[in-house]
Amino acid sequence: MSMKTRDFPTFIKENYEIHEWRHACAILRQDFPDEYNDLLDVLTRFRLRKSHISVGGGRKSEVAGWIDTELSTKGWIEKSFSTSIKVDQNVMESPTHAVDCFKNRVAVEIEWNNKDPFFDRDLNNFRLLFDLRAISVGVIITRCDELQDIFASLGRGQSYGASTTHMAKLLPRILGGGGAGCPLLVFGIRSSLYDASL
Repeated sequence: MSMKTRDFPTFIKENYEIHEWRHACAILRQDFPDEYNDLLDVLTRFRLRKSHISVGGGRKSEVAGWIDTELSTKGWIEKSFSTSIKVDQNVMESPTHAVDCFKNRVAVEIEWNNKDPFFDRDLNNFRLLFDLRAISVGVIITRCDELQDIFASLGRGQSYGASTTHMAKLLPRILGGGGAGCPLLVFGIRSSLYDASL
């Protein structure tokens, strides 16, 4: 944990695995305090319910849906960007993928249980949008590897396989330069947030 991530509230530090690159924490806190506080509030109230894990299928997971909904009440939106590159008189479309949650130049992606190439898509999207000055910080919320024990205990281990989105699949991509110059902040949901009663 970097010096900057140590400044998070105790609850966040104890219940999330946190990583940052290119001063993302400082940028969020200093330049986007409202968005920073929105994220902390939602992450503090989040609990990983047993029902989130036992329900399968669907386009969007229960986890992503809950976080999306809570951020939307604070003014965050799903955002598509119309982007292109112009060289002399030639205009080339440069499509980007819609960002799960966007507010005031901060982009958030929630990757709970997608195929792991979704991380490549997210990082490439953040890189391009940052280079085009459309975003200042990219945030990814995913799951920690330690949750696999809970999935296995519930008979859902195969549904959350090694080739799906979790921290061990994300960090090598970032360390390999997947996000390029975009400041990145990553939160991994720990097993301490699991609530078997819900």
